[in-house]
Amino acid sequence: MADTADFDMQAAHRYFSVQCFNRAWELIEKMARSPDEDEETIRLSLASHWHWTQRGDYTHATQSIAHWQTSRIYSILGQADNARRYGQLCLESSQGDDVGPFFLGYAYEALARAEAVAGNRAKMEDYAEKARQAAGAVPEPDDKKQLLDDLDGIRLG
Repeated sequence: MADTADFDMQAAHRYFSVQCFNRAWELIEKMARSPDEDEETIRLSLASHWHWTQRGDYTHATQSIAHWQTSRIYSILGQADNARRYGQLCLESSQGDDVGPFFLGYAYEALARAEAVAGNRAKMEDYAEKARQAAGAVPEPDDKKQLLDDLDGIRLG
């Protein structure tokens, strides 16, 4: 096995971080996934995140997005504990001066969704309210609307 690659590693990480994220998103949006596609969705999200960690432009914001996507997948799959775990990681990534309220709002959205899957109405509503408060500080109207629309779509599992 060669010690060095005969291609640009940073270009490969840029390519795979985006391609894996987008393919996972396509599967998230697919109405009827097979069990194999459910597993593929998880693998794609985690692979995307790993490739992001290898990039020179990895930030708290990209970390937040990666954790959010993984939490969302686990919520869709009905795995509340895993959804909570990645939602909490998303929240940790989303706090700080270098990450805006949009990311913080989506961290709380992820946690609200995880609690909905778990059937915990009180925690779901608490996180949803925190997400709405964060949405109030989102400067871009389209981003604010997207976050609020996603919050409105959360239902107890």
